[in-house]
Amino acid sequence: MNRIYLDHAATTPLDNEIFEKMRPYFTQDYGNADSPHGLGRKAMNAVDEARDSLAAAIHAKPNEVYFTSGGTEADNWAVIGGALAQRSKGRTHVVLSAIEHHAVLHAGEMLKKYGFDVTYLPVNKGGMVELNALKALLSENTALVGIMAANNETGCLQPIAECAKLTHAYGALFFTDAVQYAPYLPMDVKAWDVDLLSLSAHKFYGPKGAGALYIKNGVKIEKLIGGGEQERGLRGGTTNVPAVVGLASAYLKNKATMSEVNTKLKTLREVFMQTLSTLDGVAFNGEEGLFGILNVRFQGVLNTDLLYNLDLQGVCISIGSACASASVKPSHVLLAMGLTEEETRECVRFSFGKDNTEEEIVFAANKTVEIVRRLRG
Repeated sequence: MNRIYLDHAATTPLDNEIFEKMRPYFTQDYGNADSPHGLGRKAMNAVDEARDSLAAAIHAKPNEVYFTSGGTEADNWAVIGGALAQRSKGRTHVVLSAIEHHAVLHAGEMLKKYGFDVTYLPVNKGGMVELNALKALLSENTALVGIMAANNETGCLQPIAECAKLTHAYGALFFTDAVQYAPYLPMDVKAWDVDLLSLSAHKFYGPKGAGALYIKNGVKIEKLIGGGEQERGLRGGTTNVPAVVGLASAYLKNKATMSEVNTKLKTLREVFMQTLSTLDGVAFNGEEGLFGILNVRFQGVLNTDLLYNLDLQGVCISIGSACASASVKPSHVLLAMGLTEEETRECVRFSFGKDNTEEEIVFAANKTVEIVRRLRG
């Protein structure tokens, strides 16, 4: 059975060209980047080139880019490390949006154990944060504010530059999780004026286990991982050279094709929505943001039933957060947007990628309509 993959917001396939660029650092130029001999120097040169190119692509300086094991580590480092560094100034309050990825929300929970007060910024029914609501939460005691650039469940975009400006007016650090934003839209850390920004390679056709954290020059942040002087002494651990090469190469290739891919994704999304709209009791969740993500509620249909039936037809989609026991928890994002628990269990996410074809989209949409009608009947 040929699979139709509509879960690109969860992960993307590794681009073959990127894999070939990574391959030599597994088998041929395999030296430790911190070793002083020839193989080590060759590996470090590859890391330096990756850092330089990634920094230029997001309008940062090379010494502002730090490589991590992925978006989760980068998120944890930004939230916990950033807040702990601010505590010496007597700042012990953190603001996180209610729709953040669990990597951010769980980092906030950890901060509570260190004595921080963590406040959750609500969103409106469209999934947007509002500046007046943010301003009402800020004080001279605020250490850090975290607001994601694009939501991973709805694709909703946030006013990052405006939020950063307001945060800085109170002397706090501003962090944005750009993991879901990075695959679809170009980033400019200087224009946004963010202090910290995270991204993850496997969201834009790079390898899993590769991420980066931008830390603006002059911003102090506590390190979370000791054990070595890698990453300018802020993150211990042997540098994963193939992953670093893959991350930078994938981001550059992805950025070069963004405009063309977005045009395609917009068309695919419109075709998909038109077919779904032939059903009654269909609602699209969140304000239109990323063209690659579509969150849909099918009234009267359990999302687990829809997912399993589509999977039998070879169509891969997502239903949001699930715990280890495979029982589905209601989406905290959709709850924050005002849906009830029952309504969240009627919602699924379709996320499109550069290799999807219109033929696949038409098939998946028609199968979705057919299955929904059958489940309702």
